[in-house]
Amino acid sequence: MNATEPRRRWWPRSVRSRTALAVASTAAVILVGIGWWVHRDVYREGTKIAEMRAEAQLRSLADQLSEGVVPVRRGADAPYEVVATGRRAAVTFGGGMDAFDPGTRHVLPTPTDAMESGGMMTHPFRMPVRRDDNSRYGSDLAGRTYTVMATDIGADELSSDEAAALGVAADAQLRVYLVVLPHTAEDITDTTDRVLLRAGLVSVVLIAAVAYFAVRIALRPVEAIRVLTASVTASDPRERVTVPAATGHEITALATTINTTLQRLDNAAAQQRRFVADAAHELRSPLTTLLASLEVALAYPERTDWPAAATTAARQTRRLQALAEDLLLLARLDTRTPAAGPETVDLTALASRLTEQYPLTERPLTLTCDSTAPAHAHGNPDEYERLLRNLVDNAARHAAHRIQITVRNQDDWVVLTVHDDGPGVPTEDAERIFERFVRLDDARSRDHGGTGLGLAIARDLAHRHGGTLILTPRTLGACFRLRLPRAPTPAEK
Repeated sequence: MNATEPRRRWWPRSVRSRTALAVASTAAVILVGIGWWVHRDVYREGTKIAEMRAEAQLRSLADQLSEGVVPVRRGADAPYEVVATGRRAAVTFGGGMDAFDPGTRHVLPTPTDAMESGGMMTHPFRMPVRRDDNSRYGSDLAGRTYTVMATDIGADELSSDEAAALGVAADAQLRVYLVVLPHTAEDITDTTDRVLLRAGLVSVVLIAAVAYFAVRIALRPVEAIRVLTASVTASDPRERVTVPAATGHEITALATTINTTLQRLDNAAAQQRRFVADAAHELRSPLTTLLASLEVALAYPERTDWPAAATTAARQTRRLQALAEDLLLLARLDTRTPAAGPETVDLTALASRLTEQYPLTERPLTLTCDSTAPAHAHGNPDEYERLLRNLVDNAARHAAHRIQITVRNQDDWVVLTVHDDGPGVPTEDAERIFERFVRLDDARSRDHGGTGLGLAIARDLAHRHGGTLILTPRTLGACFRLRLPRAPTPAEK
């Protein structure tokens, strides 16, 4: 076999075949167990029947001997032998015992202890082996162990004529032996085994066929779901599978889950397309401005204010750089796992430092920080600084005169708010402003170089650290509230 070819497995690959094989194997094991139980029960019952017949034949032989009648050897159902004390040869025998020539020496032992009148004894006995056995019964009996039943007849129960007819002394003790042959039980058991074998094979085949077609019918909705799912493409992700009408069915749950997954993928694809379109639009604006400024300057070099053109080009280049950095950061946030690491950050110290270092050169604004105690949270210091700076940048673009940062410890949480006195945000847009590239059309849309990604990045960073970022209602301006899990301070550990 070629080394590159996959190794063939004997186990079938289809669910239908596997299920049918598993069910058939289980049924076969169960049927074998049942057959073994039936085999033993039939053999036991057959043995009981053989013993009952042997007991009846033994009593019949004893009755005949009690009347001084020698039983007829022909027609005996089972081998028997009558021995008596004081005799070397058997009194009489039949049923196949002639193979051992009991007329010369009896096969079964003479009685040593007399049993009670009418008593019966049962014990196993191994038949002797004769090399010259050529009888049908002899060849079967020789060397095998059988159950032997026996009963005694006292000579005092016989008259002198009856004792003479039997050829025994008047004080002799007779014992009648009868060999219980298992042939009947074995024949019945063999017949039953053959019937059970045929019935078992037919049953296994029928069970496997029923299981195969039952699973095939049950998997038809799954095949339909597979076909419809395979038809879903990136250009047309709106295809949905048909949900079966039966409620509570596993296929119904599967179809519902697949439709939900397809809907999420559709939404994600639509969001990605919208994101790409918005990114292209945002990139086009500074590029257009930069290109137009440079083309005008190149077309009329003698009339161009080159310092102003360079300033415009630098401003648009910085805008492009900020937009590219925000896009790269969003891409990393979309693929990275949550980052609540062991490092602890004091948000009070971070907010105070940002308040002192934040440049407020374009407009006269007042930036203050109100905090009462250190507020620690687990996470990345650079990411926390980026989150807070984005909130302050957004507030600075829209504030009229004042921005206030507040940091508080509330039970197991750290709550940080950034409040400006700008025009505020309509209630219906409280969530939309956190979407990427969203700008409102009211007075708050006055943008001084923002990329439209700051609040989206801030919320992603908050979620990344196990927190939340929302816009809380205020009568004046906008107030963003950041809520993060509180980390114990070094003094509390």
